[in-house]
Amino acid sequence: MTAAVSEVEAAHGRVDVLVNNAGYGSYGSLEEVPLDEGRRQFEVNLFGMARMTQLVVPGMRQAGKGRIINISSIGGRIYEPLGSWYHATKFAVEGLSDSLRLELAPHGISVSIIQPSGTASEWGRIAGEYLLASSGQGPYAGQARMMAAALASTEGTMLASSPRAAARAILRAASSGKPKTRYPAGRGAGSILALRRILPDRAFDALLRGIYGRFPV
Repeated sequence: MTAAVSEVEAAHGRVDVLVNNAGYGSYGSLEEVPLDEGRRQFEVNLFGMARMTQLVVPGMRQAGKGRIINISSIGGRIYEPLGSWYHATKFAVEGLSDSLRLELAPHGISVSIIQPSGTASEWGRIAGEYLLASSGQGPYAGQARMMAAALASTEGTMLASSPRAAARAILRAASSGKPKTRYPAGRGAGSILALRRILPDRAFDALLRGIYGRFPV
């Protein structure tokens, strides 16, 4: 990370826009996923983002401008069964980004969050493989098969959004004269987040059970 930022700064003077996009989904029951894997999930999804931000902020601050764009997820506002570690990291990304936005605003640096819904890529299939490896046998096996099927549905199906949806949101955050704090991106992202705001927890729980209950176990 240090070498990459130093190379860009040597060639161009500073980093104008940082997009923190690294991440993966570690799924499985909290009971069965080893704590070391939970820590690894936080290292990649949260601490890696924080370290990259630390490295570029001094140059942005000296220039009096810059943009930091953190890729969260609708999973930073909602939740799923067997997704406790993944969702914990994305909730943390949202909180870190909100605090960072206030502390960097006096230095002319904006912070925006991108909140994609299910995106057509190998991400869901890989997350499902993690899930089945950790919880595919034993007391959570039925839920694990259901969730793995749901996660896999984002690869090569009409249920997922094109990566272009997230790319367009990133471009808007990078180029807008007054960037928004949050950009929902992809099919259903805005509607799902709106439902989470207005529905009580138990009602939202029931909604999720209805959605995931459609997938085979």
